[in-house]
Amino acid sequence: MKIRWFSFIRTTGLIWVLLYHFFVKYFPGGFLGVDLFFTLSGYLMTANLIDEYAKNESIDITSFFRKRFYRIFPPLVLMILLATPLALLIRNDFIANIGNQIAAALGFVTNYFEILSGGSYENQFTPHLFVHTWALAIEIHFYILWILAVRFMASKAKKIGHLKGFIFLTSGLIAVLSFLSMFISSFFVDEFSRIYFSSWTHIFPFFIGALLATLLGIQTTTPAFKRLSSRVPMKKLILSGAGASTIMLVLLFFFKFTSIWTYLFGFLLSSLATATLIVVCRILHERLPEKEEPAFIGFISNISYGIYLFHWPLYIVFSQLFGNLIGILLTSLLSLLLASFSFYIFEPYLAGRDGKLFGKIISLKPYKNWVAGIGLILALVTLGITLFAPKIGAFETDLLVKGLQQADTRLHQTKSFAEKGKASSFEVQEGVTIIGDSVTLRATPQLQAAMPEAYIDAQGSRNTQQAHELMLANIQSGTLMKDVVIATGVNPIPNYEGELNKIVNDLPNGHHLILLTPYDGNSAYYDDPIAEKHAQYVYKLAKTYDFITVADWNQASKSNPQIWEGSDYIHFGGNRDTEIQGGTIYTQAIQDALSLAKERPVKNVAQNTEETSTTE
Repeated sequence: MKIRWFSFIRTTGLIWVLLYHFFVKYFPGGFLGVDLFFTLSGYLMTANLIDEYAKNESIDITSFFRKRFYRIFPPLVLMILLATPLALLIRNDFIANIGNQIAAALGFVTNYFEILSGGSYENQFTPHLFVHTWALAIEIHFYILWILAVRFMASKAKKIGHLKGFIFLTSGLIAVLSFLSMFISSFFVDEFSRIYFSSWTHIFPFFIGALLATLLGIQTTTPAFKRLSSRVPMKKLILSGAGASTIMLVLLFFFKFTSIWTYLFGFLLSSLATATLIVVCRILHERLPEKEEPAFIGFISNISYGIYLFHWPLYIVFSQLFGNLIGILLTSLLSLLLASFSFYIFEPYLAGRDGKLFGKIISLKPYKNWVAGIGLILALVTLGITLFAPKIGAFETDLLVKGLQQADTRLHQTKSFAEKGKASSFEVQEGVTIIGDSVTLRATPQLQAAMPEAYIDAQGSRNTQQAHELMLANIQSGTLMKDVVIATGVNPIPNYEGELNKIVNDLPNGHHLILLTPYDGNSAYYDDPIAEKHAQYVYKLAKTYDFITVADWNQASKSNPQIWEGSDYIHFGGNRDTEIQGGTIYTQAIQDALSLAKERPVKNVAQNTEETSTTE
């Protein structure tokens, strides 16, 4: 039995996710659309199991998993077989270690693969092609857990009312415990991706839907629901639906992935709003038996799973090749076509049926040899890519090599520290200390060529807080040079102002401080462009303190768009020539700042007592 109007919930969830992936700056809360699917899925699965028990007084696990397999697995395999070869069109960082990504997706453990690999949902320089299958993994985990639990409860129940009671209490308890786990964990994590990806902390929307299924049902309803359905005024019903939709709009526009409020209340609000919409749609189904939902909404709802699967890898490929706008158009068109093919033609063919699209019978049976041949070719190509793909991409390899070269250079530099004399009455050694991140590491060859005596300490994923800690370690060891360059900011931290203030305050007397302005070319798509804000705060600090000089990498980056072609717009250089050019420009920005610093005073005793907080 199909409930009319549920298609609006599925379509809304899909649109929220697409808006988030395509225009995250304007729709930062779109990722909460996944929780609409979770809540609705929990309701439908549980209600169908209750109906099955009411009809047969048993639950057929084999039949359940067979149906789920034919619905879930074929589109997933098709997506992987098409997306993996397409990724060859873009830089090889996207196919690095692709075999593990495919294994995680097919094994429905992508969420834990991302947790173990340290993946951040929003801040990946090279996002994984199949990271979006984390949601599918959690759904499968729910299916396995819940079908076994309901089967057990069914074996203990003496009648349908007992089973509903067991499900109501169990699903309510799990929902509360899961939500509390997310709520409490959000106070103790630095990176929210871990609790976002975790099955346990993110499974409660399914159980809110399961709890609702015991009250509403599909075919097996309750007397209370029948009374509600017949008596509630249509005006109140419409107002309830409008209120729930308004909550979803607020979440879409104002709740961010990096905000603790999202984890304290956002996911719960999304699930409760969805539960309200389920009630409204379920009553409308009863009250308007002759009214059909719009055909287009039903069509999009049917293929929503396929669109979700195909859109993410296609968007990565096309946005890399053609830019964001054209990438969105191509992604939307191909996702629509491929999802339609999968749902209406390919999946029925695998199940032994003829497909049907727009009223026309479309059968692949006459072309079974072609289908098998194309499938075999795609499978062999995908297998070949997984076997010969590098373990790490060209970018990571480059950073690793440069990191080793940098370490070797520092060993030789350390030997000369003791031989150097003091630079001034502050007893500070002349020289340059550069503390940077992966962008600095990429420019290391050019930095070392231009400033062979500089002490360069660059490391991938380093943020400003870690730079401050490293500066303190250099102070303690007596190896901090007179001119201190802090080159971080593309690895965002919420308290970047506070960490910059600490660097300014803790810098010893007798030093110049050179702060590099970070550049993230993707900032236009962020709701909260921290790298740009970091740069603006650096300018502010330089105006306040005369011992601070700006190395304006942000402005230099914007003035030289050619160095970003084919890159991730954070690490310059899509090829060898632009990599060298970018490194040269990066080095020049630091050299220009060092030249200006020589004409400015060092930090002195009087400045040491100033409170940086006055700049806020």
